[in-house]
Amino acid sequence: MARDAHATRQRLLEAATAEFAEHGIAGARVDRVAAAAGCNKALIYSYFGNKDDLFEAVFARSIAEFYELVPFDAGDLPAYAGRLFDHYEAHPVTLRLSTWYRLERGNGVLPAVSAVNNVRLERLRQAQVDGAVATHFDPVQLLVLLQAIPAAWATTNPELADASTREFRRRTVVDAVKKLLA
Repeated sequence: MARDAHATRQRLLEAATAEFAEHGIAGARVDRVAAAAGCNKALIYSYFGNKDDLFEAVFARSIAEFYELVPFDAGDLPAYAGRLFDHYEAHPVTLRLSTWYRLERGNGVLPAVSAVNNVRLERLRQAQVDGAVATHFDPVQLLVLLQAIPAAWATTNPELADASTREFRRRTVVDAVKKLLA
């Protein structure tokens, strides 16, 4: 029976996503990825090179999916923050992978991340030039805050997040971004 390379690669990426989200880059084990994907460990090295390259492939795919699922709209940043909050609630793996990336690759730069951030920064710059977004924060400061506010509930102590409803937390995120832009 012939092997479907694309399907095998996808299974490996799915298994690796779960593995990296749970254990980080250093704690991830290619043996577990291969077992979860139902294939030989040698295929990981054949398709991806090494564990670090596998993480980069997983993270790049996560960024691409995120970018498609949560479109960036510089013209309505509070709504964008609400969608970002919704995504983090529905897909906690996104934040887990980002956290591991920051913890274990703090000095590294992944092209997929840079490309997405450059698009967002350019859209923020243009919105400021057009007068649609206030200029009291430069685009980098604004993007950092726009990413941090929706993630705040997911990264806070569970006791605080559990003390409020999802609707309350989402409304807080959207209101905070509105006030940030005022």
